[in-house]
Amino acid sequence: MTALPESLHSTVVVPTSIPMVSLVGSRDELIRVVETSYPNVDVLVRGNEIALTGPDKQVRQIENLIAELIVVLRTGQGLTPDAIERAINMLRADVKPAEILTANILSNRGKAIRAKTLNQKHYVDAIDQNTVVFGIGPAGTGKTYLAVAKAVQALQNKKISRIILTRPAVEAGERLGFLPGTLSEKIDPYLRPLYDALHDMVDADSIPRLMTSGTIEVAPLAYMRGRTLNDAFIILDEAQNTSAEQMKMFLTRLGFGSTMVITGDVTQVDLPTGTTSGLRVVRDILEGIEDVAFCELTSQDVVRHRLVGQIVDAYARHDESKQTKRDKDKSEKGKR
Repeated sequence: MTALPESLHSTVVVPTSIPMVSLVGSRDELIRVVETSYPNVDVLVRGNEIALTGPDKQVRQIENLIAELIVVLRTGQGLTPDAIERAINMLRADVKPAEILTANILSNRGKAIRAKTLNQKHYVDAIDQNTVVFGIGPAGTGKTYLAVAKAVQALQNKKISRIILTRPAVEAGERLGFLPGTLSEKIDPYLRPLYDALHDMVDADSIPRLMTSGTIEVAPLAYMRGRTLNDAFIILDEAQNTSAEQMKMFLTRLGFGSTMVITGDVTQVDLPTGTTSGLRVVRDILEGIEDVAFCELTSQDVVRHRLVGQIVDAYARHDESKQTKRDKDKSEKGKR
């Protein structure tokens, strides 16, 4: 007969300086995330006390969670159900959430930019520690946003003298030629996500001046050919839409004193049929080379609406199912 885990009763007293509503949620939506994640623990909130009864290990983990969340709240941050879920996942991985959730990369107009998940923290650390970093993962995981934040941080700290942001001008179901305007106006929609990230991190009035002086350059990938990029922080976004030849061309632009970050999602390739994505093959080519890092982000790192992560997972299951069917059909055809 299996012994039942020993039950523990504990009461956590929340400091009066922390409003309970910020910890449990206006309709208890934050504490409900804890109850859902730890169904074997009874959680009872009374005044500024939280009573916990359940298996020893789980109660201790919730105690640690509350202590970490209090540290986060003391920095002036608010909590959301998604943030609670991410904090629980970090604790289960033996990582202290407060160390990640309170580590600012950049602050602008009172808004702090920081990693929000463990994989995002690994990605940010990899950028600090390597010359070339690949951030690979689905939409909404902060690949580009965090890379731009690190670029602006490096510029402010005078580690580099310019930022170069680039993307391949590849259509996703639309044709470039049908867009109105000059060539520059046609290209701008492809670069808009990079502009949007910049506007979150740099005063809007400063951006035209920085771009005019060449301190910040936003340009299509084709404009990188033939250049050597020294003393720069260079970001290649949407790298899944580069060919193998374009990826090689871009990587060999690396100059002295520079950092390169390449971001993309290998499940969203918009290249013509028959063209191999440079992002899909580059890992096999560069794996093991010193000072080159590959960081994988997953649906668990999506920091947009929670449905985005579920959509990413649903498409992944669908693609896997289709591939399994193709493999089965191919196998049966080979037996005939």
